[in-house]
Amino acid sequence: MKYILVWVLIIGTLFGAKVKALQWKEGQTFSEYLEAQNIPLDVLSDVSKDDQKFLSDISSRQSFYELKDENGTLLQALIPISEVMQIHLSKAKTANKYLFEIIPIVYETDEYFGKITLSNNPYSDTLNTVHNKKVARRLSSALKGVINGKKLHKGDEIDFIYTQSTRVGKPYLLPDIKIARVRMGKKEQYIYVDEDGDGFAQTGKAVAYTVKGKKKVVYTKRVPVSSAESRFGMPLRHARITSSFSYRRWHPILHRYRPHHGTDFGARRGTPLLAVNDGIVSFSGRMRGYGNVVKIKHKGGYESLYAHQSRRRVKRGQKVKKGQIIGYVGSTGRSTGPHLHFGLMKNGRWIDPMKVLRKKSIKTSRLKKFTKYEDVTTTKYKNVAIKGVKENKAKLLRYVQDNAPCYVWEE
Repeated sequence: MKYILVWVLIIGTLFGAKVKALQWKEGQTFSEYLEAQNIPLDVLSDVSKDDQKFLSDISSRQSFYELKDENGTLLQALIPISEVMQIHLSKAKTANKYLFEIIPIVYETDEYFGKITLSNNPYSDTLNTVHNKKVARRLSSALKGVINGKKLHKGDEIDFIYTQSTRVGKPYLLPDIKIARVRMGKKEQYIYVDEDGDGFAQTGKAVAYTVKGKKKVVYTKRVPVSSAESRFGMPLRHARITSSFSYRRWHPILHRYRPHHGTDFGARRGTPLLAVNDGIVSFSGRMRGYGNVVKIKHKGGYESLYAHQSRRRVKRGQKVKKGQIIGYVGSTGRSTGPHLHFGLMKNGRWIDPMKVLRKKSIKTSRLKKFTKYEDVTTTKYKNVAIKGVKENKAKLLRYVQDNAPCYVWEE
């Protein structure tokens, strides 16, 4: 209250002193304002660096107040830098010196009653009756969503209660509409207004809140088939089978029946031989009737054999990749002509290679189900009572019953 009393004391002791409401000029600096009032700039030397930062926070067209004597000398000025703080510039009584300080903005908040009779629309009729643009705007906003404007007619009445802050007798900050009642002929509708200025037809409102939790998510993903068989390719780029796997085959050289643990591929001498899968060379050398041989161990218990080579290109212990050249077609060992004898073992037993080899070097895959738990935020709603609805409704009815007049603001 001491800042209100500052004004009262000066007005009471200085004949002819007047308070005047002005608007801050666009682009004007605080230094320029001081020069316009013939105030020495050395007043700023007493202003701390922290307070000097606020000098640039004065908004263009900001309302502020001056108190001047009958000669036009500035006695005091109150210049807002925010909704709650202001610059207080005052002339010392004993010397031609000015004091600078930043103080809270002091304002009063009171309750007011308004009533209008519609002749046009809620906004313009409220403005013409109450003479307060902010009240008209806030009331119109509260009515939206509750009252259908097309159903309003000339002669309908609106009663409402609101609070308004004042500073030096003038409206300050936004008003708060508390409650309104619209009377449309024999019907009436109450509008209950929350702290945000939103109107509701009921005494409660739906308020959103979030709940954090876990959500089980089942999804499918394509993954490579784990079976090693699916990854085997052919040992030659152009495969031509001349003799298949058999447990009883007529041997063209020995002239008797005996097992043929592999598949023979016909090819020209020097044709590159390819590793059928990734692996490690387990043997590279000569092997009885097989001649030059390369054996490769693969994952899954598989071991491949490439016989009758003219020349070997890999050594024992060497890692090889699928499709890598490991030797060349020949006719070494017990052979009737250039060809590849290809054998394949699974866990130490010979198997038919053609049940594993694929003519195209492809990687097969399959869809596999996976389960994971994701963090989720769920939005829920709960009904919350609007603050003060009973008290505000009772107050509004008392104003109406007492035939209270509508408060009109000075323009």
